[in-house]
Amino acid sequence: MDATVAVRSVVDVGPDTVAVTLDAPDGFDAKPGQFVKLTAVVDGEEVSRFYTVSSPDTEGTFETTVGLDGGPFSAYLADLFAGDDLEMSGPFGDDYYEGEARAVVLAGGPGVGPAVAIAEAAIAGGNEAAVVYRDEEPAHTERLDAVREAGASVVVTDGDIDDAVAEAVTGADGEQAFVYGFADFVDEAVAALEDAGYAGEPKVENFG
Repeated sequence: MDATVAVRSVVDVGPDTVAVTLDAPDGFDAKPGQFVKLTAVVDGEEVSRFYTVSSPDTEGTFETTVGLDGGPFSAYLADLFAGDDLEMSGPFGDDYYEGEARAVVLAGGPGVGPAVAIAEAAIAGGNEAAVVYRDEEPAHTERLDAVREAGASVVVTDGDIDDAVAEAVTGADGEQAFVYGFADFVDEAVAALEDAGYAGEPKVENFG
């Protein structure tokens, strides 16, 4: 789907991190873990970047989480106001939450967006969730606290994830592992799942 979407809000959700909430066009149905392409003219040049959906559903609105990496496009998004427009394409991606009975989400850095969205969707659907999130400066801490209070297992660390992954993997029927992050984290997370005895095929989104 290609559409022009209006900004609802831009909110700080952590150090150098904002959540951009956008109007969802009619017929738009993205799942937590899928991603969209956002396009705008920045400094006279059309620029596009991909961002993962970080809301548990896309009914009426949807959210993406944007790390402010020093690039001009992320700075442009952070400076938007309600009512501003962006061009959107999507959703894209096959590695998303599909109502699995137990979601084990391993997130590094910007992977926290899909992680918290999947955990919220799982809990809302009466299912189980576990999140292992590594970041020196965590984002979305309020939402992580909320899913923890709702029954999810949540570990936030700035170091080794092996023990936390071993605790999160139970081997329960319907358990599905998800991995979101940059390449080094993805490799480490997949290895940790193997060491923990996870027998399935994890759904992986490598941010490069």
